[in-house]
Parts: sequence; C-alpha cells; structure tokens
Amino acid sequence: MRALGAAVRLALGFAIGLGLWLLFSRPYERLVAPAAEAVLRLMEHPAVTRLDSPGGEFIVRRSDFPPASARPGLPAPDLHFNFVLLVALFGFDRRPWRGDRVGRLLLASAGLFAVHVAALVFQVESVYATGLGAWSAAHYGALSRNFWAGGFHFYQIAGRFAAPFALWWLFGRTEPSQNRESARGPHLRKKRKG
Repeated sequence: MRALGAAVRLALGFAIGLGLWLLFSRPYERLVAPAAEAVLRLMEHPAVTRLDSPGGEFIVRRSDFPPASARPGLPAPDLHFNFVLLVALFGFDRRPWRGDRVGRLLLASAGLFAVHVAALVFQVESVYATGLGAWSAAHYGALSRNFWAGGFHFYQIAGRFAAPFALWWLFGRTEPSQNRESARGPHLRKKRKG
C-alpha cells in the first residue's frame, strides 16, 4: 500500500510539474536568456553576445558578425524540462505541499535556475568553439573547445537528469525516521523511559 501511495504522489507531482512547466516555460526562458547573456558578456572582451528568447528557443546573436550571418537557434525545452522531474521528486514526500516543503522546492528551483544559466552558457560557448568553422578554429584552442563542448555534452547526457536528483537530495529529501514519526502522529509516539 505504501508503494502505491508513493506512485500516486509521484504521478501527481509529475502532473503538477508538467502543468507549471507548460504554463511558465516561455516567461522562464525570458529570465534565463538575459542571465546567461550577462555571464557570457562578462567573459567577452568586447562584450558582443546577445541572447533572445522568442519562444521555444534561444537565438544567439553577435554584434561583431555581419548582419546577414546565420543566427544559431538553441532548443530551450531541452535545457529546462528537468524542472518537471524536480517537482515529481518533491511529490514523494507524504505531505509535499506543506509550507516548509514548498519553501524547500523554491530553494531547489532557484538552484536549478543557476544550473540552467550555466548550461546555456556552456551551450553557447560550445557553438562558438565548435560550430562556426574557421572562426571557431581561429578563436578557440583545443583545450577550450574540449572544455566547452564537453561541459555542454555532459549536461545533455547526464547533468540534466542528475541536477534535479542532486537538488532534491540537498533540499527535499527527508530522513526515513522523520517520515515514520510524522506518519505516526504525536499521540502514537512511544514515550522514552528516562
């Protein structure tokens, strides 16, 4: 019965997370893009990168490229769909929507925002380092190409799934003894002999 309850809570958490993601993904992209742009521009001399988020993708623009040059479009849902997994993991708790649990979910979501910003920075730098032919070869050495491309591929393969679990582990996980105690209630707890 306990496994069935956990499965129902997980499914409910997934459904709520999916609903929130569908409702707020476009506004969220409009927060991630300027944050990643600010980080990129701090690393550039002169600062030339601009990131736009017209909906469903991030458009990379550089002011030092000719106006007619291609503007890479990076798929946005691949970057931040893992928010749904984070909410589903928080749904495992017996009372996931208590005030303290929601507060912990918000902290974990802020951590995931930072992960998304970093992942977008790595993705853009990976495009710069490996996707622009002769320009990439002239501006990025072998070490930096491997660093940026490797970091982005790590996020795509493992990081985007590992990040929600790590954040849940840090902010949302409760000890099994805490779950048993809260399930028993205060009137059923055994008194210690002293």
